[in-house]
Amino acid sequence: MSTFQVPTVDITPYVTGGTPPDRAAVARQIDSACREIGFIQIRGHGVSPAVADGLASAIDDLFGLPLETKRQWVRPPAENRGYTPPKSESLALSAGVQSSTRMKDFFEAYNVGASVSEHPGDHLLEAHYAENTWPDVHHFQQRVDAWRTGAGRVARTMTTIFADALGLASGFFEGMTRHPIEVLRMNNYALPDGMTVQVDDDLIGMGEHTDYGIVTILWADRSPGLQVLHGGRWHDVSPAEGALLINLGDLTTRLTNEQWLSTLHRVKPPIVDGTIRRRRSAAYFFDGDAEATIGPLPTFVDDEHPALYTQVTVDEHIQAKLAGSRAGILNPGAVREAGRVLQSQE
Repeated sequence: MSTFQVPTVDITPYVTGGTPPDRAAVARQIDSACREIGFIQIRGHGVSPAVADGLASAIDDLFGLPLETKRQWVRPPAENRGYTPPKSESLALSAGVQSSTRMKDFFEAYNVGASVSEHPGDHLLEAHYAENTWPDVHHFQQRVDAWRTGAGRVARTMTTIFADALGLASGFFEGMTRHPIEVLRMNNYALPDGMTVQVDDDLIGMGEHTDYGIVTILWADRSPGLQVLHGGRWHDVSPAEGALLINLGDLTTRLTNEQWLSTLHRVKPPIVDGTIRRRRSAAYFFDGDAEATIGPLPTFVDDEHPALYTQVTVDEHIQAKLAGSRAGILNPGAVREAGRVLQSQE
C-alpha cells in the first residue's frame, strides 16, 4: 500500500506576525515540500469556515441549475470567464500532449477573475482581465468574492514565504504581482440533468496537467478523485477538514529552473457502484502580471544547472496554455511539461 502523504505546514507565523525563527521554520518546511512534491496542505491560513461554507453553497446553487440555463453564461474560450460545459476542454493539450478524443474532460466549471475595472489607472493587456459574467443566482457574487479576497490574501502570503524559502529578496514576487492575472475556477464533477456518459476506467474528470502560474490555492471537498504524480505513480489526495491545498505552477518552475517543480495532477471522477459520485473544487490561480518576463533566475543557473527555459512573458505563457485547454490548440511550447505527461503514461 502507498504511504504517500502531502506535507502539512502550519503557516500561522506568516499570517499573524510570528517571530523570525518561527517564520524561518515555516519557510524551511515549504522549501522541502516544494523540492520533493510541489503539493502542500496548509493550516493556519486565516480564511474563516464561514467564507468556505459560502463558497461551497454558491457552487451548489450554481451547478444545481439545469444545463441549458448554465449554457447562457458560456463565454468565448479566449476570455477565460463564465461557464464551461462538460467535455468541452482537454487539459492535457495545455501541457503539449495530443488527446486522442480531443475535448474529453468530464468536469463543468465556472470562471471569474480580476478585471480591467478592478484595476483603474493601470494599463493592462485586456485579454487577461475580461469583465466577469455573474450568473443570476442569489448572492452568488458576494459569496464568491468573499472567497476570492481570502484566497488572494493566502496567495500573497505564500509568495512571501516562497521568497524567504528560496533566499530571494524580500518583496521579490511583489514586483511581478502588482496587478496579477487571477482566476477562480469552480469545478463540478457530476452528471448534469439529461446528460449521460459511459462509466469506465478511461473516464477523465480532468486530464493530466500542471498549473500555469505562480501558485494555486485549492479548496476541495473530501470526495476522492484528485491525484498527483510522485515517484512514477499516481497518488490520491484529499484535504483535511479546514485545510487548503497549495500547488506550484509552471512560472515558479521556470523561475527556479526546476529546483521547484510544478506537479502533474489529474482528476479521476469518483465512481461508486457504477455511478459518478459528485465532487466539487475551486482553484484560485495566481499568475503574475501579464507583462512580466519570466525565466530562470541567475541564482539557480550555473555550469552544473544550465538554464532549462528561455525568457517568456506571462502573457505569452498563459495564452499558449489556455489555447490548449480551452480552444483545443496543442501547446508547442510545453516541451518539458509534455515529456513529464508522456512519461507518466508509460
